Amino acid sequence: MAKRNKVGDSPEASSAVTCAANNATGTRCRNRPAAGSPFCWLHAPQGPRAWPGGSAGIGGLGGMAFSDPEQVERLLRQILDELVSIRIAQAPSEPLADEKALRALMMEKVLDFLQDKMEFIRRRVDGEYEVDEWGRDEEFIREIRPLVQFFYYKYWRVSVSGLENIPSEGRALMVANHSGVIPWDALMITTAVAEEHPRPRPVRGLHLTMASEIPVLNLLMARMGMVQALPENAARLLAHDELALVFPEGVKGIGKLYSERYQLARFGRGGFVRVALQTKSPIIPVSVVGAEEIHPHLHNLETLASLLKVPYVPMTPTFPALGPLGLIPLPTKWYIHFDRPIEIQNMNYRPSEEPLLVSKLTNQVRDVIQKNIWERLKKRKSVFR
Repeated sequence: MAKRNKVGDSPEASSAVTCAANNATGTRCRNRPAAGSPFCWLHAPQGPRAWPGGSAGIGGLGGMAFSDPEQVERLLRQILDELVSIRIAQAPSEPLADEKALRALMMEKVLDFLQDKMEFIRRRVDGEYEVDEWGRDEEFIREIRPLVQFFYYKYWRVSVSGLENIPSEGRALMVANHSGVIPWDALMITTAVAEEHPRPRPVRGLHLTMASEIPVLNLLMARMGMVQALPENAARLLAHDELALVFPEGVKGIGKLYSERYQLARFGRGGFVRVALQTKSPIIPVSVVGAEEIHPHLHNLETLASLLKVPYVPMTPTFPALGPLGLIPLPTKWYIHFDRPIEIQNMNYRPSEEPLLVSKLTNQVRDVIQKNIWERLKKRKSVFR
């Protein structure tokens, strides 16, 4: 059996399937090794700032370090020379001055962009960034904002109404229908408040406990400000006058078949109402139309879901037939409506009356959301406009 190398040993070419280094916990690293090295790019002796790929890496970047701007600039100049040559070949009548100006402008913009992104990656690798008590990372949110805006404005062309019902300050519990197989709806609701509210403020989406057990996804959701959907978490957020967003349909909502679209599932046992009563928070019903069709859920692959120990594995017109490409959502037209708050702050009731009140308010919120969904469906011309 080959001896396991540790970080710092001389890197020798290896055909190992996994990295030869050990993690901090003492377990074997499961990353694939870089070409020409027994280590992955994270455990390479030159440190985690090196480009992956070794001497035979992607695009010939092998071994180049983020901290060597001269190497980066030389490579960029080669790439830009090729781009400019193509540009000039397409328009040979342009004067040479334009070629020089184009090259200089492209170089300036690319170097500025690359320097900014390299610094962002370096801070992540070194742990030099800040998050709040829930894990929300404001810098990360700013970095992905252009992508989110593309989906919001260009891809799904979200139309919003009722934003005046979202308070500019103070607590509120937003309750929405859930759908889409992959729950993009939470991101689009939070984006609507961040982008279009007169006084933008963060919205704390509460996600299923199951999602906390999925590597990478759990970290990504935390960095975006989402919190595990526990009553105590919701109560704590509202106690600090935040906007909280819950989806009472839970996994039943995103697991609905296409034939059941826009038919709200049962709203659990009214846990969100109990939290609202406890914290004296107004409840804002939120209706989303458009998300049900981004991944038309035709069938649940129950056998595979059982093997993977997940609630369901959806079969759509594109997944799993097209593999990962099948996860790309369809460009449907979205509508999001924020209804008037249900004020419960001054409700007086005896403890014995609470179960009946919880049931009444749960049904009221569900009926409002369902009514708004039906009204929007009657007005829309098609799934895509």
